[in-house]
Amino acid sequence: MADQQEKTLLKKSFVKEIENVELWEEFLARSVVNEDQLDKICKGTIDKKKLKEVIDKYPMRINPYYLSLIKSKDDAIWKQAIPDVKELDDPEGLEDPLCEERDSPVPGLTHRYPDRVLFLVCNQCAMYCRFCTRKRKVGDPFKRITRSQILRGIEYIKGHPEIRDVLLSGGDPLLLSDNYLEWILKELRAIKHVEIIRIGTRVPCALPHRVTPELCNMLKKYHPLYVNVHFAHPAEITDLSSSACSMLADAGILLSSQTVLLKGVNDDPKVMKDLMQKLLKIRVRPYYIYQADMTKGINHFRAKVEKGMDIISNIQGWTSGLAVPHFVIDSPGGGGKIPILPNYIVSRDDKKVVLRNYSGKTYTYDEHC
Repeated sequence: MADQQEKTLLKKSFVKEIENVELWEEFLARSVVNEDQLDKICKGTIDKKKLKEVIDKYPMRINPYYLSLIKSKDDAIWKQAIPDVKELDDPEGLEDPLCEERDSPVPGLTHRYPDRVLFLVCNQCAMYCRFCTRKRKVGDPFKRITRSQILRGIEYIKGHPEIRDVLLSGGDPLLLSDNYLEWILKELRAIKHVEIIRIGTRVPCALPHRVTPELCNMLKKYHPLYVNVHFAHPAEITDLSSSACSMLADAGILLSSQTVLLKGVNDDPKVMKDLMQKLLKIRVRPYYIYQADMTKGINHFRAKVEKGMDIISNIQGWTSGLAVPHFVIDSPGGGGKIPILPNYIVSRDDKKVVLRNYSGKTYTYDEHC
């Protein structure tokens, strides 16, 4: 894909394929999953031998829609989707940096915070992000999540009345069939102390075809239901992904976004502000920008924390507050999410607080209370 002719061939072949596919399952089945398939598309611009080494350890799946978003080699979409030999050269990375396994009383369920749990219900995704924090298990056919494992998680939740909030994640829960996902939602909604159900998904971004009227009609039966979507770059916001988000929003689902700060992808204030503003236009509220986890195989994506703080400083005040997410580090060792904010307090004593605003000017708030 180094020259314009190759880019055009890629675009035409996959746009045609997108138009001819009706069922999202069929579409997903046409994904690129090995080095030979990718080499045919990339016209010999990749090293097949090195690529195979990466895929053997960390599976690849790029469905035709997401692949069609690539405009050139090493652009922001390419970097997220195409395996890189750097994934095999990360001696300091951790297999489970957030200690999810340590805090799992039953397999696939992490109970870390007092009133909520992370519940993994699927280990498949529409596209395997190269920066995934669960590279150790996502896409591995030997680590598929079974119905019996999910039942164990449901029983655990039933037995712990302090749990009021359940986050379904994976993999991607929306890669499950409508009927199977509804079974899980129905079981959870029948538990009286479960007040809130959330779904973490990249499907609206990576495979918007999966969001169907049937899916939305099913989901809206289980309110209050919230969906956290994952967009990393403005180029991912297309007519199709916008339509998918609109369908979910029209079903009464509150959408929020989670974005990982990625070196060479979105570690630029202009890019990130553009993304946040475009998310609001498609009815998605920016929620988190994550510092990339210390996951083994993703060190080449990790930007400095200072870069994330700079990005927030260049968004806060320069656009609507609705477009300003929290910048957080999900602390290594299982300490949970910790907000990292620019320091707007210049000084403080018993009588006053001196503040710096978004443009660098200082103001004093007197305290006489």
